Amino acid sequence: MKIKYLGQQSTPKLDSYSPDFLDSIPRNNQHLNKFFGLDYWNAYEFSYLNSRNLPIIEALEIKISMHSALTVESKSLKLYLASFYNKKFSNSANAYKLIKKDLSKLLNSSVTVRKLNRFDDAPNSTHISKFRNKVPKNKVMHFQGFRSICPVTSQPDWGNIYIHSMSDPMDSKKLIKFLKSYRNKGEFHEACIESIFISLRDDFEIDDLTVYGKFLRRGGIDINPIRSTSKNLIFKNFRDFSQ
Repeated sequence: MKIKYLGQQSTPKLDSYSPDFLDSIPRNNQHLNKFFGLDYWNAYEFSYLNSRNLPIIEALEIKISMHSALTVESKSLKLYLASFYNKKFSNSANAYKLIKKDLSKLLNSSVTVRKLNRFDDAPNSTHISKFRNKVPKNKVMHFQGFRSICPVTSQPDWGNIYIHSMSDPMDSKKLIKFLKSYRNKGEFHEACIESIFISLRDDFEIDDLTVYGKFLRRGGIDINPIRSTSKNLIFKNFRDFSQ
């Protein structure tokens, strides 16, 4: 897998807008075709010029289906969005439409883009460690300080994992041990959540399951994958961490 920018020392000039900054990565998740989910990408550093030639800075929410054969590479998205800084738009909707067009073409899949005015409400959740033995069903639980390794740069990625199930109770100690086992694994965010999802469903024998990874931002972008056995996703794009 050849990647344009991730892990490279040189950075291209961002003198003008160009979709050529974008790069894609294959998902390799065909085994998840019968399940449901999406990836919330929050980009906090998007700037352009308005009709009065004044700079505007906004946060964006980008939603990508988990069933797209490709996803966007995060550093290329950062560079692509940065290239808008000197591009003028008569209204902000035109900027979002252009991003939607470019990403949808890159991924050969429909993508949604909107200004992120506010986050959804966070669910009531309990840390897994609060359950001494078994995690009761129909409870949203979270695991703090999840760590994995970027497979390209070998830099650590940090996040919180949210899990919900209507199936039989899970062993909390076994679940914590399992999530800690990822601390030195080299996987992208999406692959980590998919691996957790499949392992919990198969190894823990959980039929009704949703797993949501809320990762710390890097380069002004955070990536938050949801994978579920249900079409009706219980998690939305809520804010996590204190930054």
